[in-house]
Amino acid sequence: MEPHEAETFVNKRTLYAPIEPYSSGNLKVSDVHTLYWEQSGKPDGHPVVFLHGGPGGGTAPSNRRFFDPEFYRIVLFDQRGAGKSTPHAYLEENTTWDLVNDIEKLREHLKIPEWLVFGGSWGSTLALAYSQSHPDKVTGLVLRGIFLLRKKEIDWFYEGGAAAIYPDAWEEFRDLIPENERGSSLVDAYHKRLNSDDLEIQYAAARAWTKWEMMTAYLRPNLENVQKAEDDKFSLAFARIENHYFVNKGFFPSDSHLLDNVDKIRHIKTTIVQGRYDVCCPMMSAWDLHKAWPEAELKVSLKSFPRFLQDLS
Repeated sequence: MEPHEAETFVNKRTLYAPIEPYSSGNLKVSDVHTLYWEQSGKPDGHPVVFLHGGPGGGTAPSNRRFFDPEFYRIVLFDQRGAGKSTPHAYLEENTTWDLVNDIEKLREHLKIPEWLVFGGSWGSTLALAYSQSHPDKVTGLVLRGIFLLRKKEIDWFYEGGAAAIYPDAWEEFRDLIPENERGSSLVDAYHKRLNSDDLEIQYAAARAWTKWEMMTAYLRPNLENVQKAEDDKFSLAFARIENHYFVNKGFFPSDSHLLDNVDKIRHIKTTIVQGRYDVCCPMMSAWDLHKAWPEAELKVSLKSFPRFLQDLS
């Protein structure tokens, strides 16, 4: 394939069969935060760490099914404040660089010399940040549904771009915010509510924020995922942590930080898998990354990436 070309495909494979962890535990990574982790697959297999999305989404049993359990030692963990990690939905000491350090602490705790890093959506953001910080610990990268946490990506999803495709879902998301607060940034307006002293205001904002993302993540509605918005525990962590990172611009020193540091990982074998019609993580980001990093293989599915995953399951 020539540089800046993408291989387009329609996937015919299925995910691997469901499996259970062979070990799990909790790792204290700071005075405040403790992370849940688990291992499944082959104990002496090639290590792979799965980085979940959001941030704040947490892991799910289905995440184990991406990997051949006869070959891989599969490591999943819930990032700070998410899933089974504690304290729940907590924002203090919760930055990209805290998470990068946590990944290293977990690798050392599990006595893994180096590993394959697999991440999608926000997981791709974190995978890039981690590998650029610790390239000698990464045997390869699989990145899916690329998200570089740039202003234009946040604006696309929260300030009107995605609304052109899902105007019905958008109006419900927008209408939680009074008209006199919509002039600047909906992300900021939600930030105020997600950090209110009134827990019911937090819950209402979290449900609306989460529902907007779950409604737009699939070309065909996925009722099971949309219903996650009604789970106050899940939606509060998902919305609060995600919004916290977006308001703080991912805690990156510049908007193009991940693209600017591609040279640090150019030598690492990498596959980028992107859904052409992914509304949450539009293909422009995968394309920009591939142009900066033509050595990475880009595969494009003729679906949104979440829909592509639905077809796999």
